[in-house]
Amino acid sequence: MEKLHSLYFVLEMSGTFAFAISGATAARRRNLDLFGICAVAFVVACGGGIIRDLCIGVIPPAGLTNWQYLVVAISAAGLTVGFYSVVQRLKRPVLLFDAVGLSMFAVTGAQKALAYGYNAEVAILLGITTAVGGGVMRDILLTRVPFILEKEIYASAALLGSLIVVLGDHFNWGTGGWVAIIALTVSFTLRILALRYHWNLPTPGDDKTDADTHR
Repeated sequence: MEKLHSLYFVLEMSGTFAFAISGATAARRRNLDLFGICAVAFVVACGGGIIRDLCIGVIPPAGLTNWQYLVVAISAAGLTVGFYSVVQRLKRPVLLFDAVGLSMFAVTGAQKALAYGYNAEVAILLGITTAVGGGVMRDILLTRVPFILEKEIYASAALLGSLIVVLGDHFNWGTGGWVAIIALTVSFTLRILALRYHWNLPTPGDDKTDADTHR
């Protein structure tokens, strides 16, 4: 149990760091000032977790009471600003770090809901919420359409990671640590492959109507 708790903490902090870089990079591209960059980085890094904690009754949320979340988020923002030219050399850095944070938070969100005694449905939904909540806040603050409202495979990757965690808990698939690693790997891989090969969910606009076909 202690090892599982340690793994959860590492994943949570890693996801916080990755999402903070994603938020700071996006804010830097919009030419926000230093405070704005730090604010967006923190919102992206902790927003989803705060929503999750409020839903499961952890009040006040860990993202607001645990100083380590703030330190990790601000440190990531500082590194992004200080080494922005290095971050920019990465191909699509916002999407890369966003995929890392997405997969890790999908796992930790589902794990925490299960740890507090909630059922599989709640765990999956809160896993998704933890993973996408911060990104949605980032996009709203930066006045752009959130990923989950577009046809990209985004929330679906979080759904898959959360589902693996829940199934692993239900069927006792090995240790919780291995299940978490498999879940985040599958979620991250799906998101990256979707970006690489332009996999998208179908939208109503993709199908031409009969009227359009015969014009």
